[in-house]
Amino acid sequence: MYLNTIKPAEGSKKAPKRLGRGIGSGLGKTSGKGHKGQKARAGGYHKVGFEGGQMPLQRRLPKRGFNSINRADTARIGLDALNKATADVITIEVLKELKLIPKEAKKVKIYLHGELNKAITLKGISLSAGAKEALAKVGGIILED
Repeated sequence: MYLNTIKPAEGSKKAPKRLGRGIGSGLGKTSGKGHKGQKARAGGYHKVGFEGGQMPLQRRLPKRGFNSINRADTARIGLDALNKATADVITIEVLKELKLIPKEAKKVKIYLHGELNKAITLKGISLSAGAKEALAKVGGIILED
């Protein structure tokens, strides 16, 4: 076998489109570009989203919404949900077992919503300012990790 005898497999190489090679080719005269206009000219193009001077769609529509990446894995529950817990120390795992937070949650924040009936101990859970006050009133304890 010699390098000058090697050929690609049959049908693996498609012949390029040959523009401007006469009327019989089907791509003669205007070479598939139609008549006149910006797209028929050399270097004729427009920016992505350009609508001929009309205000583009992405600028006509209002900006809406924002999803903070920091809140994606944080579950939020009300203070009154902790009344269901019977464990001595309430952690994220305990809340997952009670199905108060989703299994995917990596962090938990407790907000002042409802009332707390008993003194509880929290570990590895953050609280809002109002929830901290309510927890302190009933004699609850917050442990750091």
